[in-house]
Amino acid sequence: MIQVQDLHRHFGGFRAVNGASLTIEKGSITGLIGPNGAGKSTLFNVIAGVLKPTSGRVTMDGEDITGLPPHELFHKGLLRTFQLAHEFSSMTVRENLMMVPAGQAGETLINTWFRRGRIREEERALRKKADEVLEFLTISHVADEKAGNLSGGQKKLLELGRTMMVDAKIVFLDEVGAGVNRTLLGTIGDAIVRLNKERGYTFCVIEHDMDFIGRLCDPVIVMAAGNVLAQGSADSIMKNEAVIEAYLGTGLKNKVAAEIAEETAFGESHGAQPGMGAEAGHGGDGKPAGDIR
Repeated sequence: MIQVQDLHRHFGGFRAVNGASLTIEKGSITGLIGPNGAGKSTLFNVIAGVLKPTSGRVTMDGEDITGLPPHELFHKGLLRTFQLAHEFSSMTVRENLMMVPAGQAGETLINTWFRRGRIREEERALRKKADEVLEFLTISHVADEKAGNLSGGQKKLLELGRTMMVDAKIVFLDEVGAGVNRTLLGTIGDAIVRLNKERGYTFCVIEHDMDFIGRLCDPVIVMAAGNVLAQGSADSIMKNEAVIEAYLGTGLKNKVAAEIAEETAFGESHGAQPGMGAEAGHGGDGKPAGDIR
C-alpha cells in the first residue's frame, strides 16, 4: 500500500531521515519503533505531507504521492495523528467529529441562504454518523462534553473517531499511548484492532510501549540514525542484537546477554528446558528476555 524508497530529509547538516526504505502492506498494523532521535516522527511527517523530502520517493497503491500536501492526502484516505492531540477545545466532542468531512453544504454562503433544508438534512446524517462513531469507541457518555475537558486518552480516541468520519484507508498514529493511562490504552488498542479487522483500516503506529506494540503490530520496523535497522515480528525484534544495541548501547547489551546466560544456567540446574525462565521466553518478572524497554 505504502512504499518508501531511499527517503532522505535533512535539516542543514543533520540527516533526520537518511535513506529509509520500507513497505506498509495493505490491511496490516505496522509498528515503527526506535530510540529517541531515530527519525520516526520525521518519516511520518514526510509521508503525510507535513514535510517535503530532501530526496526519495513515496507511493500509495502505486501512485506517486511524494511531497503532496496533507489536504490532498486527506482526500486520498491518508491521515496522520500527532503525539499531542489537536482537538477544538471549545466545541463538543460530537461537533469535533461532525466538522471533519470536507465540502459540507453549510460551508458555502449561497447554501446558507437558499438551501437550508439541504444543510439540515446533511447535519442530521453527520450527527447520526458521529454518534455511531462515539458508540464504537465507547465514549458516547462524553458526546456533549467540551473536547478540551477530555482526558489524554479520550482525546486520542477522539482523534481515532475523526478518521472514522471520512473512512480513512491508512492512518499514521504517532505515540498513541503518550499521556494515556493503561485502561484507556487498552481501549485504544481494542479500537485499532476492530477498525483493522472489521473496516479494513491499515495502520502504522509509532509507540515506545513494547507490550502495546507486541499485542497489535505485525510486522515491526525498527529505525535508528534515520534508517531502517530491522524488520520482523515483535518477538524476533526484541531478541535482535542490533536492535538491543541501538536501544541500550554495547555495554548494557552485554549486561543483558550476561543476565540471559545466568537465567539459562539457573533454569537448566532446576530441570527447566534450556533458555527458559519462569515461563517460556520470559524472565522471572514476566518480561521477554532482552526486553528493549
